Amino acid sequence: MEHIRWEWHSPASQPAAPGARGTARPPAEGTRAGSRTGPGPPRLPGNGVPNYRAGRRHLPAARSQELAISPTAATTADAPAGGHSRVLRVAQVTRETPDAVSIGFEVDAADAATFDYQPGQFLTLRIPSDQTGSVARCYSISSSPFVDSELTVTVKRTPAGYGSNWLCDNIVAGMEIQVLPPGGVFVPKSLDGDFLLCGAGSGITPLLSILKSALAQGTGRIVLLYANRDERSVIFRDELVELAGRSPARLTVLHWLETVQGLPSREQLQGLLSPYAAFEAFTCGPAPFMAVVNEALRGLQVPRDRMHTEVFTSLSGDPFTDVPIPLPAAADAVRTVAVRVQLLGKTHDLAWPVTVPLTDVLLDQGIDAPYSCREGECGTCTAQVVRGRVRMLRDELLDPVDIRDGYILTCQSLPESDGIEDGIEDGIEIVF
Repeated sequence: MEHIRWEWHSPASQPAAPGARGTARPPAEGTRAGSRTGPGPPRLPGNGVPNYRAGRRHLPAARSQELAISPTAATTADAPAGGHSRVLRVAQVTRETPDAVSIGFEVDAADAATFDYQPGQFLTLRIPSDQTGSVARCYSISSSPFVDSELTVTVKRTPAGYGSNWLCDNIVAGMEIQVLPPGGVFVPKSLDGDFLLCGAGSGITPLLSILKSALAQGTGRIVLLYANRDERSVIFRDELVELAGRSPARLTVLHWLETVQGLPSREQLQGLLSPYAAFEAFTCGPAPFMAVVNEALRGLQVPRDRMHTEVFTSLSGDPFTDVPIPLPAAADAVRTVAVRVQLLGKTHDLAWPVTVPLTDVLLDQGIDAPYSCREGECGTCTAQVVRGRVRMLRDELLDPVDIRDGYILTCQSLPESDGIEDGIEDGIEIVF
């Protein structure tokens, strides 16, 4: 296969754990992925999303009884839309493999700014269900904001996944789906530089968006390690061949097939990836695959702030539901702290009650702050504290490196700095 190296190696000397399917088993349906090590990126040119992060994959795994899939279930366009969601029409559906489809959406001009996105982000879709009315599922964006005209997500079927099965079996062009604006923390700081992209199975989806964007906007080298169970499972096979053929000096694609090579070991990956230890590394895929890749990268002395890895978790609520904002009554004697918020090129000076999360304060003031779950589980609301002190009610989504660098989940953040009477210069400053 021209311009693509199919790397055959001996099976790992260390046997895989019983039942492990490191390159083939996807994460539980309905989980979100989006935490990563290393500081978040500044705003990329041409993107209308806040300059750092936003969340990724949502809601608990689908229960087995939800698998009674009905193609006649009402589309989510029939459901009442929340204030921050939109209804998008499906422009086209592409069958990538027997178990994976790409779904391209039409975005009206009026919603173009809302659906600007950065490479590596995701969309949250509201999928109809006869059992529960609807379920929320998030899927990575596979298109590039710099290359592709359609906003596209790619969905791979998982055996017990209601959402992926419904989409793979029923989605057709012309359908309308309720969608939240793009979110995700799995975003490069800059598209210049060299990238090592390690993916397995459907983990290729955000990596393809990064890959195409870096080829279009950057100047560095890109190495993609892509692991699958077998050749038939390779998503975007033809597109990868075409991309490598157009940029042979910049793009190298290394395939790893479980049926031929077995599961990759740390030692094998260290040998394979050692020439690229100085590259910025992004890893996405099943947890066992990400774990062994990270072990290999640590063995190669790759600094933690150059290792970016999806972390899968679940939301416990419905991100499409508008939740009331619990602000204190005017008569309540609640101390406030001065906060200056930089968001989408605008500066907002506000009084921040010490008992109210910042996201709620912003929304109450009519400020279009990024959010999705408001439960500290998606990362959509991530921002950076550049002055002052803030404490978080929940911070499990953030890596210790993120927290050290001042990144916070604004939906979980309360002020700790001194009071507003000293003026804004003595308060808190936060940048999205």
